[in-house]
Amino acid sequence: MQIEHVAFNVPDAVKAAGWYVEHLGMQIVRSSSESPYIHFLADSAGQTVLELYSNPIAAIPNYTSIQAFTLHIAFVVDDIEATRARLMAAGATAEGETTTAPNGDQLAFVRDPWGLTLQLAKRVKPLVG
Repeated sequence: MQIEHVAFNVPDAVKAAGWYVEHLGMQIVRSSSESPYIHFLADSAGQTVLELYSNPIAAIPNYTSIQAFTLHIAFVVDDIEATRARLMAAGATAEGETTTAPNGDQLAFVRDPWGLTLQLAKRVKPLVG
């Protein structure tokens, strides 16, 4: 089997989707202009899809209360510090400092403007491929 997408209920799916397109290089592949404002976003490689929606019948988690290691969306980046600074200038907030793992991978967490944790990863060796 293949994973199709991972979904997140957010307070404003329209604004969140726009932010992900503008600042994370994602592309809207399907969307709805009616509640629950479903937006499917593909990454720049067209391999991974996130669904952002605002469904009033389901609880929207308090993402800021969820520890970054518990739940995060990881993005591969070439320059971790420049990407972190750029996202923070666009409304993200820092969640700790950049770290380097024993194998040389660089990792940093930021929270998007809706509190979801994004992990920025500069890998020595890609996880797949």
